[in-house]
Amino acid sequence: MTSRQDPSGDAQLVAYFVPSSRPAPTVSSLRNFLSAKLPDYMIPSAFVKLDTIPLTATGSRKVDRRALPEPGNKRPDVDTLYVTPRTLAEEQVAKIWAEVLSLDLVGVHDNFLELGGHSLAATRMVSRVIKTFQVVIPLRSLLEAPTVAEMAAIIAERQAKKLSEEDLDRVLTELGSLSDEQAQQLVSDQTKTTSARD
Repeated sequence: MTSRQDPSGDAQLVAYFVPSSRPAPTVSSLRNFLSAKLPDYMIPSAFVKLDTIPLTATGSRKVDRRALPEPGNKRPDVDTLYVTPRTLAEEQVAKIWAEVLSLDLVGVHDNFLELGGHSLAATRMVSRVIKTFQVVIPLRSLLEAPTVAEMAAIIAERQAKKLSEEDLDRVLTELGSLSDEQAQQLVSDQTKTTSARD
């Protein structure tokens, strides 16, 4: 394990491993294994599979850290199958996650933490979601909705509530601007419509 800077300049823990069996374990299984043994802050945000660990030329069997490759921007090998976004909201959320996590792809059922998300990335991601969708969502919503699909559902729910409040304000404003005669006419028209239905 080593510390590297991610593309946004944050320090990230990167684990390099050589699988002893085929197929190689997924990032999800490695993360789950380490979660049972280490505190959250010690779990790597990126895992890189290697054929061999590069060693220094001195023959001391020390790891040549400079020869270790960068994690790259390829979607990690997680247990979840990649599913493309199905709605505009999912597409926008997936794009935000991909940019914040410096990944080429993010599927709608991918878990934020399994993709390498951490607290600083979570803060940036939620901030971008708030700016993009103009809704207020707390940071903890990422724990409640750790996938793109779940986050998009929360956003849709918040937007619907916001829309309802805006509609209510608009109706109240329109009602407040009616004269007494217009209000009486509106009530009269509604009464006639209701009577006609009965």
